[in-house]
Amino acid sequence: MMYLMGIDLGSTSLKAVVYDWRDGRMAASGSVPNTKVHPRPDHPEWAVWLPDAIWEGVCRAVRTALSQLDDPRQIRGVAVTGMGMDGLPVDDQGEPLYPFISWHDPRTGPQLQWWQKNVGVERTFSIGGNPVWPINSALRILWMMENEPEIMARCDKWLLIEDYVNFLLCGRQVTDYSMASCTMLFDQRKLDWSEELLERSGIERRLLCMVQPSGTVIGEVSGRAAQATGLPEGTPVVLGGHDHLCGALPVGAFRPGLVLDVTGTWETVLTATPGPVLDPRLRAIGATVQAHVARGKHAVWGSSVAAEMLEWYRKQFGAAMQPQGAAGDAASWDRLMAEAASAPPGSRGVMFLPHMVGASCPMVDPKSRGAFVGLSGAARPAELLRAVVEGLIYQFRDMVAAMERALDATMDRFVVVGGATRNTFWMQNKADVLGRPVEVPEINEATPLGAAILAGIGLGIYRDEEEACQRVYRPGRTFTPNDALAKRYSEWFAIYRDLYPALAPIHHRLFDQAHA
Repeated sequence: MMYLMGIDLGSTSLKAVVYDWRDGRMAASGSVPNTKVHPRPDHPEWAVWLPDAIWEGVCRAVRTALSQLDDPRQIRGVAVTGMGMDGLPVDDQGEPLYPFISWHDPRTGPQLQWWQKNVGVERTFSIGGNPVWPINSALRILWMMENEPEIMARCDKWLLIEDYVNFLLCGRQVTDYSMASCTMLFDQRKLDWSEELLERSGIERRLLCMVQPSGTVIGEVSGRAAQATGLPEGTPVVLGGHDHLCGALPVGAFRPGLVLDVTGTWETVLTATPGPVLDPRLRAIGATVQAHVARGKHAVWGSSVAAEMLEWYRKQFGAAMQPQGAAGDAASWDRLMAEAASAPPGSRGVMFLPHMVGASCPMVDPKSRGAFVGLSGAARPAELLRAVVEGLIYQFRDMVAAMERALDATMDRFVVVGGATRNTFWMQNKADVLGRPVEVPEINEATPLGAAILAGIGLGIYRDEEEACQRVYRPGRTFTPNDALAKRYSEWFAIYRDLYPALAPIHHRLFDQAHA
C-alpha cells in the first residue's frame, strides 16, 4: 500500500492526515490542539504561537497518524499547508529569535498607517494583489525592525509558519508562490519578490526565502526529524501551500468558472484565473489576488466573517433553547439550526447585517457594525436566528455578484466545503438565496488532502492537478433552488443591499464615539 501525508497547521489544531493515493480516502490521522499565547501582561491583546509548541504538536500529530499504519515506510511523501501570514525570524543556524506573531495580534496598526501613506494601497495591489491588512507579513517585519532591532540584526531569514516546519523536516529554507503571496512583498506577474516593494519598505531581500512552485520536492526527512516524528529518514518533503488553495485542489477549484465556497468561522469565496487579474475593481471590493498552488494558475478570493455570528448568537441566547436539565453546551448546533429552520423564509421581515467585526468583502469598512432590522413585537428567537443565517447567505451572494462584476465573468458551478456543509438547512437555504445549485462533495479534510495531492504531483504519482482531482473527487449532494423561493429571495436581497449604505453613517458615528 502507498500513502501520502498532508500536514495542516491551523489556528485551532495541528493535523497530520494520511491518504490512499489511489482515491484520496483517509487512511489515518492525528490532531493536536493549537494554542495561541498572550506573552505580555502590559499588552494583553498581543498573541503569538510558540515555535517549540508548533513543532512538538506537529510531531505528536504525525506520530498519532503513523501509529494507525502497518508500516510508516508506506508514506511516500509529505507536504505542509496552513495559515498564510504568520512568520518568525531565525538566525543563521535556523534557531528562532522571536515567536510567530499570530494573525489575531493587532500590534501592527502604526506600520499599517505608514504603509498606506508611503507605499499606498493602489500600488501595493497593482504589484502583489494584496489588500493592506494589519496581518500581512511585511508589516510584522517592519514592527520587528522598529521595536526589536537587536533581534533583527541577528536575523538571517524570515520563515513563514509552513516554511519553518519544512525546515525542521528537511533542513531547507524555501517558500512557495502561494505563501509568498501573503507577505505583501511578492510580484504576481514575475512570480518573484518585488524589488520595488522591498525598496519602498526598506526590507532586505536577503531576509526572504527562495521561492519555488507548490509541488516542488525540496528535500528529505532528516535523521533528527525522523526521530522526532516517526517518519522514515529520507521520506521526500514537497512544497505545499496556503490552506484554502490546497483545499481547492480536491474539488477542482482550479478550473475556469468553478467557485469554491469555504463556509466556516469565515466564509471564503474563491475562483481560479489563468493569470494575475490585478484590476482596481477587485481591490475596491477587498478581494485578494494570489498565486494558486495549481501550476500556471492564480486565484481571486474574498472573505467575510460567517459562522462566528452564529457562535455569538449561541453563546448569548442559546441557553433559552436548551431543554431543562440537559447536559452539554448551551445549545447544540443541530438544535440551533432546527430552531432557525422552524421560522418561515424571509424571517417575517427581520433582516440581519452581518458586520459585527466590520465589513471586509464586498464592502471594505472596518467601522461598519452588525444590525437587526425590521424587528416587531411578533419577532421570535427563531426569526432572529433565521435572519442571521439568511444575512450570511445574502453576504455570500453579494460577494459572488461583486466578483462576477469585477472579473467580467459568470460563475457557473458552486462547490461548498467546510463545517457548515453538515447542515442541510443551511445548504438548501444557500441554493435558494443564490438561485443556483450548490454541490457539497463527500471529501474529508480537503485542505490536508490538497497538500497530499501536491506531494503526489511532486513525486510523479499524479501527472498533474487534473489527474489527481479525477482520482480523489467524490460527488456528494447537490442542492437545487426552489424557483418560487429563489424569486422571493432575490426581492429580499435587493432590500439587504440597501442596509449597509443606509446604516453606515450611523455606524461610523457610533464607532468613532466608542473609540474616542
